[in-house]
Amino acid sequence: MPATRIFSEYDVGGAMGTLIKNGTVMNSDGSGKADVLMEGEKIAQVGGSIDPKNHTIVDASNLLVMPGGIDVHTHLDMPFGGTVSADDYTSGTQAAAIGGTTMLIDFALQSQGHTMREAFDTWRKKSDNKACIDFSLHMAVTDLGPGDGAQGLREMEEMVAEGISSFKLFMAYPGVLMIDDGLMFRVMQKAAKLNALCCIHAENGSAIDIVVAQMLAEGKTAPHYHALSRSPKAEAEATHRSIALADMAGAAVYIVHLSNAYALDNLKFMQKRGARALAETCTQYLVLSLEDQMPGKSWDEAKFVFTPPLREKWNQEPLWNALKDGSLSVVSTDHCPFRFADQKSLGRENFARIPNGGPGVENRLQIIWHYGVNAGRLTPEKFVELCCTAPARIFGMEKQKGSIKAGLDADILLWDPNADYTISAATQRMATDYSMFEGWKVKGNAAKVFSRGELVVDNMSQPGKFLGTTGRGRFVKREANAGGLA
Repeated sequence: MPATRIFSEYDVGGAMGTLIKNGTVMNSDGSGKADVLMEGEKIAQVGGSIDPKNHTIVDASNLLVMPGGIDVHTHLDMPFGGTVSADDYTSGTQAAAIGGTTMLIDFALQSQGHTMREAFDTWRKKSDNKACIDFSLHMAVTDLGPGDGAQGLREMEEMVAEGISSFKLFMAYPGVLMIDDGLMFRVMQKAAKLNALCCIHAENGSAIDIVVAQMLAEGKTAPHYHALSRSPKAEAEATHRSIALADMAGAAVYIVHLSNAYALDNLKFMQKRGARALAETCTQYLVLSLEDQMPGKSWDEAKFVFTPPLREKWNQEPLWNALKDGSLSVVSTDHCPFRFADQKSLGRENFARIPNGGPGVENRLQIIWHYGVNAGRLTPEKFVELCCTAPARIFGMEKQKGSIKAGLDADILLWDPNADYTISAATQRMATDYSMFEGWKVKGNAAKVFSRGELVVDNMSQPGKFLGTTGRGRFVKREANAGGLA
């Protein structure tokens, strides 16, 4: 890392702080040996040899000093399919921290016939005295209210004033969350005026529902058919359509959980033609596959029922390449956990009733480091960009989080690239009775995790434990910056 980026300071003021020494500072734009001083909740100084006098010393020898991970796609305490996701704001945020993530963005879901304000208040109550790391919210819009929708459009202004600078639009789940193209276009027009970002669940829900009904009528009820009912081309079509509508409206758009090469092709096509379009993929689509996890042989495959579903393995390498070349900007999890024994079982006789979602917030960084960095697909700097810096920049938090830089929140991850770790439900903090990566051996894991200057995880001495106070997490107000796109 150039010296001008390594050596910086921020109002040190002579106060006693916590000094991280002997580590390698790893940012998205470079790396280098440096010390990092935390004063209170902020990074006060990053320098070559900071005087240790009066400071608590943390020895980071052989460790990488990174910004804490940011997961911009989780679903905590979320009602779905007659049940509620297994992780609430306590277990979910603690699991995130144990895995090296210090900030997440969850979704407030507006119910049809209700207001965004009601959804916002409901989700804030879910987090009260429970969140253990900092968090924010996207607002899922399903209804603009009666008549001309003026009420809903005014509410969008209110949400941006509250620090919610991104709006989720569902093109799937008819009758529950899905909106039509007209409503989507109106939201996009308003978002453009507000400089807000539209996050899109891109699947052609109307076509998919027809296929689901046809499969069930033919007696195809096993979990495997969930994946087969949701064609990658249905995702590709919706990806193209949503970006085209956003381009017409002058809005910036962010495709969530992009899972396959067909959808990726449509994203790239529109990006090359000037559309302001960004996208994420998720951990599971990079390492799990239809052939390996859902070949159609057992009920256990319900563990991997989420939407979009797993795809054929050949899709994985195009996704990795898109992360490397920048076509895809972020790796998130879509963490939406349900227990296998008593929640996934709701769909034992009908795959359409299996709660959609899987647990992943605790293992994201381990998986991406091992199969990305260790495998030579990503540089360590690109890892930081995808998992920390780009999420902060795209979602209006780069003045607070996402880099090891003086003046930002002291959300710091000490990463041990040589740590061997075996993923298992028996040792995870996530509140599910299974892991999607059960028994996988990875190299690279969080050693120590600081959230706003406080040591909240020490996997070197107390592995798998959250050391902070329950409820210490704060709601982060985000700037409306249209995804950081000009």
